[in-house]
Amino acid sequence: MARIRVLVVDDHRIFAESLAAALAAEPDVDVAAAGSGPAALRALERGAAEARPYDVILVDAELGALATGGAPALPAPRPEDPALVDGISLVAGVRATRPAVRSVVLAEKDDPRCAARALQAGASGWVAKDCSLQRLLTVIRGVLRDETHLPPALLTGVLRELTATRKHRTESEQLVESLTPREREVLRCMVAGLGRKAVAERLFLSPHTVRTHMQNVLGKLGVHSTLAAVALARRAGVGPAEPVTARLAGDVVERGSQLA
Repeated sequence: MARIRVLVVDDHRIFAESLAAALAAEPDVDVAAAGSGPAALRALERGAAEARPYDVILVDAELGALATGGAPALPAPRPEDPALVDGISLVAGVRATRPAVRSVVLAEKDDPRCAARALQAGASGWVAKDCSLQRLLTVIRGVLRDETHLPPALLTGVLRELTATRKHRTESEQLVESLTPREREVLRCMVAGLGRKAVAERLFLSPHTVRTHMQNVLGKLGVHSTLAAVALARRAGVGPAEPVTARLAGDVVERGSQLA
């Protein structure tokens, strides 16, 4: 019998341990629990190193709420960030680094916007925490067959959110396309978090010229701050500029400075 390895990720210890125990009673399921995003990533790494990779992770939609004292922050997914605390970012990180692992989000309440974000991040399912064990097992086995599982009551709301997101993305893409090639280079540097001096050094321009380009970028994008420009760029799918390295006496030196 092929066994399914499941990782429960929830910072509510009692819930995580209870769910893990219930799943472990199934003859074809091996299960472990992690209490945070970083702990989950370490568990996934150990499993892969031991040639016992996990197949499915069950992620709390409100992962991190206990650490923040309320609803978790939901930053743009950054798979490389070792301090991941919220569920959506964890799903995105796992999707980017371990695409064979299927993610299912466990939620206390149905939230179309959060469910849409979870699907965009790479989740294969959204399940209520109070669903039956058999329902959860059906979803686990279904996502391993590349199925996507959503409660029927959520479907209309999620489709509406995805359509709205696509509309915003299209508008953002059109604004970015209005930039000149040089302005797009500057925007990618802004997305990478480079300050004016670092951008000038990278593009072999004067700080004054970089300032002019940045002002033009903000004007054409219709925003009033670097943070807003970066958020719009990410919606349009603009990635950060690649890091510049210089080798000196056998050492690699990173160039560039972070925005204050």
